[in-house]
Amino acid sequence: MEEDLFQLKQLPVVKFRRTGESSRSDEDGISGEHEVHIEGVRTDLEPVELGDGAAVPKEFANPTDDTFMVEDAVEAIGFGKFQWKLSVITGLAWANAMEMMILSILAPQLHCEWRLPSWQVALLTSVVFVGMMSSSTLWGNISDQYGRKTGLKISVLWTLYYGILSGFAPIYSWILVLRGLVGFGIGGVPQSVTLYAEFLPMKARAKCILLIEVFWALGTVFEVLLAVVVMPTLGWRWLLILSALPLLLFAGLCFWLPESARYDVLSGNQEKALATLKRIATENGAPMPLGKLVISRQEDRGKMRDLFTPHFRWTTLLLWFIWFSNAFSYYGLVLLTTELFQAGDVCSISSRRQEVKAKCSLTCEYLTEEDYTDLLWTTLSEFPGVLVTLWIIDRIGRKKTMALSFLVFSFCSLLLFLCVGRNVLTVLLFIARAFISGGFQAAYVYTPEVYPTATRALGLGTCSGMARVGALITPFIAQVMLESSVYLTLVVYSSCCLLAALASCFLPIETKGRGLQESSHKEWGQEMVGRGSHSPG
Repeated sequence: MEEDLFQLKQLPVVKFRRTGESSRSDEDGISGEHEVHIEGVRTDLEPVELGDGAAVPKEFANPTDDTFMVEDAVEAIGFGKFQWKLSVITGLAWANAMEMMILSILAPQLHCEWRLPSWQVALLTSVVFVGMMSSSTLWGNISDQYGRKTGLKISVLWTLYYGILSGFAPIYSWILVLRGLVGFGIGGVPQSVTLYAEFLPMKARAKCILLIEVFWALGTVFEVLLAVVVMPTLGWRWLLILSALPLLLFAGLCFWLPESARYDVLSGNQEKALATLKRIATENGAPMPLGKLVISRQEDRGKMRDLFTPHFRWTTLLLWFIWFSNAFSYYGLVLLTTELFQAGDVCSISSRRQEVKAKCSLTCEYLTEEDYTDLLWTTLSEFPGVLVTLWIIDRIGRKKTMALSFLVFSFCSLLLFLCVGRNVLTVLLFIARAFISGGFQAAYVYTPEVYPTATRALGLGTCSGMARVGALITPFIAQVMLESSVYLTLVVYSSCCLLAALASCFLPIETKGRGLQESSHKEWGQEMVGRGSHSPG
């Protein structure tokens, strides 16, 4: 008996940090930590600490809780083979950047081949953004109401179908309508980020979302390389058809995709959610938490009013402006880059605009090998943006990362006032594009993290829609206003990014080190303190 008592006294006290609800009393949940004590046992030992990305050991896999949430299971299972497969498949959907990059290649080709005036060429680009803007909120609502997998599959298959069909367009009006429908489908592809984020453990979430953004950059680079090979031999129709290749691969692999366990829990499908979690645990070779999965059923999902509750009103409004500024500045810089490179510097651009006015609007020039090389170099600036954002986002937080990106872009825009040479101009434009693309990527990390599962897809969809509004407006600044004053144009972009940097700082919630909220009926933070958070609870 004395020997047994001696052994009991050597047992450690294990502390567990909880991230969600349970059947315990409110008093137990005040601190967010629970201790299991055996009378007479030593209490001077430290809590168990896990390394970054480490799964919870089987002997400590939630042994004291009678219930667990999806957040608990995702953290316990950790990152593994399942998430790697998911990264590739959702990345294929994200490679739809090819459908966007093709606009800069298709427009001059049709301008020459069909003898289109300049306004019809510009409309071909604008109609894609109109389609994206009009559908983003709709796809978000579908994903919240009927599932992330459902919304993503339909949008990708829609984009694939009309993308291939565009290659057979006989006349301008046909390709205008078909590219508008392609844009309508592309508006739903960002929901791949929603699905992806809901399967990621907290410490890996930011890095992984940023890494699938690499597929966007790879898509743009692959489109330019494909155009170099296909355009001189097969023509633009085959380029349109072959550009749908990543989406075709996604369509063939999407049967593997599971529905989000977070969505299933919220819609009341406990058995389906549990089966999905067990499947992830099996593929990753990690233990499942013990106990019963908590159901947080919520019928009124995907409602616009939930974005404007007292807890989210300012977050939503500030995020809308941040997303608008991101797209407004990003696509504006893309348009300005062409003008500045052709003029040589800011000081020479006014005289060049006068020369262009004297030319007929039907004068056309096919893209040369040098043009494709310039396109390739400008798209490569996306990669440094990813690397910089990847390095700082978990160090200084999401809000400060976005603010820093906007500030650097604004500073580089102001430096363009100087009559610098071609080399310095290239460096400034490269840095500006790297940071504004990094700010865009940080917004893609922050937005799914800040909204609860019930409105996460809708929140991302409305933000994406506001970004398309910025993309629609920016040609009037980067092209129309540029004709009257290049300096006023630069001031507009610089001022917009300064305001966006302030908006980033004023966001009420920092999501670094936090879990994902499930229900929109709870105050933000009640179930959000993750296992890896070092901030006060």
